[in-house]
Amino acid sequence: MARIKKASLVDQIYTKLREDIITLKIPMGTRINVNELQAELGVSCTPIREAVNRLQQEELVNYENNVGARVLTLEEHDVREIHELALTLQQAAVRLALKNGDAGEMLDEITEQIDRYEAARSPREGVKAVHNLIGVFYHHCGNRRLDRSMIAIQGQVLLLRYIYAECPGWSGHMDELLDIRDGVRNKSPEDICAALQTYTERSAPAILEWLKNHE
Repeated sequence: MARIKKASLVDQIYTKLREDIITLKIPMGTRINVNELQAELGVSCTPIREAVNRLQQEELVNYENNVGARVLTLEEHDVREIHELALTLQQAAVRLALKNGDAGEMLDEITEQIDRYEAARSPREGVKAVHNLIGVFYHHCGNRRLDRSMIAIQGQVLLLRYIYAECPGWSGHMDELLDIRDGVRNKSPEDICAALQTYTERSAPAILEWLKNHE
């Protein structure tokens, strides 16, 4: 039996801070105070700084002169760029997954996530279901570099999804999810890509409105 790897202290701090940022528990623009985190977590500053550096690499945290580390803020062009890049990667993953993957397995996995989305009792559960549904294509695409490219912006994409979950109508995308499932069943990447684009185009205005109301 393979030995279970124990997460390092840096990994644990990174995971906690990342989760708090993308779920908006730590609001955008918040200054990361290392001394406060030391007191809260009961650890030295070194692993905290290393964790914050990893968050900076994901662009979830930015450094400002004379200020230090601060959680990212988003403007309209940021939302557009994140959506454009994510959609481009998603559509590439879809085409490769239908070419290289097992359509039956993908159909079962996507159906499972649609059921979870429908049964979601909170926005967080709904976001996770959508995230896992789209992740099916990356898992089956057979291209590790594409998968790693998505991981590099995954935090920002998840942040947008959690913002959208705060907006009215966040759970009203069952039609698009069913279209994605039907596209897998019919082995039609065009239908899947169209559904992903519709989902993105419908969410963007609500996200921008949320950002405007929380400036």
